[in-house]
Amino acid sequence: MIIATGTASGKSLAYLVPAVTEIFSGGTVLYLTPTKALAADQLRALRKLRLTQVRAATYDGDTPPEERRWVRQNANYVLTNPDMLHRSILPRHSSWSSFWRRLRLVVVDECHGYRGVFGSHVAQILRRLRRVAARYGSSPVFLLASATASDPAAAGVRLTGLEMAEVTTDASPRGSTTFALWEPPLTDLRGESGAPVRRTATAEAADLLADLVIEDVRTLAFVRSRRAAEAVALTARRTLEEVEALIDAGPAPYGEDVEGVPEEMRGRNDGGSSGEASEQAPGGAFGGAFGGAFGGAFGGASERAGVRVRSSPEATEAAEAAEATEAADAAETGAGRREDRGGRLADRVAAYRAGYLADDRRVLEKALRSGELTGLATTNALELGVDVSGLDAVLIAGWPGTRASLWQQAGRAGRAGQDALAVLIARDDPLDTYIVHHPEAVFGRPVEAIVLDPDNPYVLAPHLCAAAAEIPLTEDDLEIFGPAAPDVLDDLVSRGLLRRRPTGWFWTSRDHAADLADIRGSGGAPVQVVEASTGRLLGTVDEPSAHTMVHPGAVYLHQSETFVVDVLDLDAGVALVTAAEPDYATFARDVTDIRVMESLRSRPFGPGTLHFGSVEVTRQVVSYLKRRTQTGEVLGEEPLDLPPRTLCTRAVWWTLPTPALADLVQPGRAVDLGGAAHAAEHASIGLLPLFATCDRWDIGGVSTELHPDTGLLTVFVYDGHDGGAGFAERGYARASDWLTATREAIASCECERGCPSCIQSPKCGNGNEPLDKAGAIRLLDILLGA
Repeated sequence: MIIATGTASGKSLAYLVPAVTEIFSGGTVLYLTPTKALAADQLRALRKLRLTQVRAATYDGDTPPEERRWVRQNANYVLTNPDMLHRSILPRHSSWSSFWRRLRLVVVDECHGYRGVFGSHVAQILRRLRRVAARYGSSPVFLLASATASDPAAAGVRLTGLEMAEVTTDASPRGSTTFALWEPPLTDLRGESGAPVRRTATAEAADLLADLVIEDVRTLAFVRSRRAAEAVALTARRTLEEVEALIDAGPAPYGEDVEGVPEEMRGRNDGGSSGEASEQAPGGAFGGAFGGAFGGAFGGASERAGVRVRSSPEATEAAEAAEATEAADAAETGAGRREDRGGRLADRVAAYRAGYLADDRRVLEKALRSGELTGLATTNALELGVDVSGLDAVLIAGWPGTRASLWQQAGRAGRAGQDALAVLIARDDPLDTYIVHHPEAVFGRPVEAIVLDPDNPYVLAPHLCAAAAEIPLTEDDLEIFGPAAPDVLDDLVSRGLLRRRPTGWFWTSRDHAADLADIRGSGGAPVQVVEASTGRLLGTVDEPSAHTMVHPGAVYLHQSETFVVDVLDLDAGVALVTAAEPDYATFARDVTDIRVMESLRSRPFGPGTLHFGSVEVTRQVVSYLKRRTQTGEVLGEEPLDLPPRTLCTRAVWWTLPTPALADLVQPGRAVDLGGAAHAAEHASIGLLPLFATCDRWDIGGVSTELHPDTGLLTVFVYDGHDGGAGFAERGYARASDWLTATREAIASCECERGCPSCIQSPKCGNGNEPLDKAGAIRLLDILLGA
């Protein structure tokens, strides 16, 4: 069964009741979650029940070795994650024999997070789990919990290989949420090729987070990367330090400027005035539905940015009822809470992300629950189900990748039943700009389907090796692993990874078969980030990400501390860093070559042809940009010498024959065909995440006026993972809607010749040259038959 309902709808209770029932009857329960934070949160909830028969324990990378033996022998409710199941529990299944014999229920929580390559790996791990459980005579029920998703039963079948009943009705009570779409303003700065530059989403998020902390509004700021989480927390802390310095210095005479204090922070001591300002601003709902605390935070800020607000009828009624008194009450209550808590404002903001050591994560989680922290900048490590009650607002810096993630993140606020605020801050990006100007693309639309491909041979092969190492494979096992298993097994035998005998397939190596599969889809051993002067381990980065995150010269952030990378040694798996305080961030750029291996599907598309198939992609990080943190101003580009990486993957591509391009080469109306294709490629990469459950950084692209494998003008968009992840295939299926939205996003952008909001890409290794915005619109018009 799969339960797919909204945030705080009671999913935990729905699986906890049958889980406890099974334990009371002598069974055991296995609980799977994508994150350690959620497992720790669920363990706390279980222990609060004080049920002596429920012996619950986490079993993950943070579990001390001396506790692991007790868990294996005594726990009847084990909370773990797919990584630990893959690398430890399944390979050592014999030491869990008592647990397996009594296994009655497997809970797969937050399963909407299992998508793409990671989801495909988890699907194969669950099939291995079913096989091991059967070896010990058990056939557990699988109960999946998910945020709202399109066709959840089908997603559950792909994930587990079992038939699924679905529960999608959500009758849980909750307060209303006011949702704002926030577009940062254009600045006077100019980027590449003179393109206008918007204020960055992270800078806006940092300012808003600081504003909300001042007003004692408990807030989560969701950002797209580890680096951004650190940057937002660091900038907010610095702003709060400036505010405290102003408070300590006492009030300035009326109308006098205060040196060192940002202009947008001046004149905000009067909560009422801020509330009035917000009512007159484009985001007027802030001053009404959230007068006082929220009005104070957003009154001045909303004048800086284009704000579109979606407020429910309940929120409007609440605003009319509370408008007269709420501002004063909120100001008094907030001031009282601040006095009760004491301490510095800056100390009430922190960052939280994956990669922190276990002790650091637990301290931050406890501080957020207790209210010691008011503002937290986080990656999606806190998106998934962690029960943090009492939050008032959520800031989302950049489109989070899917509608499901958007509603999941927005749902972190208002979990105790109170009204809440959610703000989506647009990045300087085609998709974000499109959504701000087309709210109908988000509101009132169903969430996406969960895309994964368990039959991906690059995923299936290492899991067949792992399964054979656990228990030799037989013909009867092949049905569990799907129709692609026989061919993949033949390939593994020919490569010497498995040995075929009359009774089945055997793993004969002394190596650990589980090491063949990196289930997070990154590949390679993690790179350790070490402070050169002290030898302190700051964190880890997966090997492919090391090329872009910890290359020489990269700015690396850790718990609001800033470092610059001195050396990246990929062979040793170490990046050495030195503490520094640069006023810029770094962005890696790469170049790509692509070769068509096979066209699996094709169809006419306008005057051209649309293809889906296999390609070989060679990528190399060649340089990095320096951009000023607060403004986005480009300070320069530095070359890099890193090795290329090659992957075989899937792509969607379209071609146009030469006669169809005749109008684009007419004298007086000619366009740069290469620049037009390049611009269309960038914009289409930016828009695909709206139609496939992916992130812009999960995909890549190549365009050329004349590709050697097609002999035609060709634009490719490919999955950035070996074997593919299903994203390009989704683009092939939704090509008309996807490319129409791409054309509209380019045409509706207010810039003249192209900018990061439409056709420029932050990772273009060609320096965003050549690009032809007008030519891209005309090219797409021809393709779409407009």
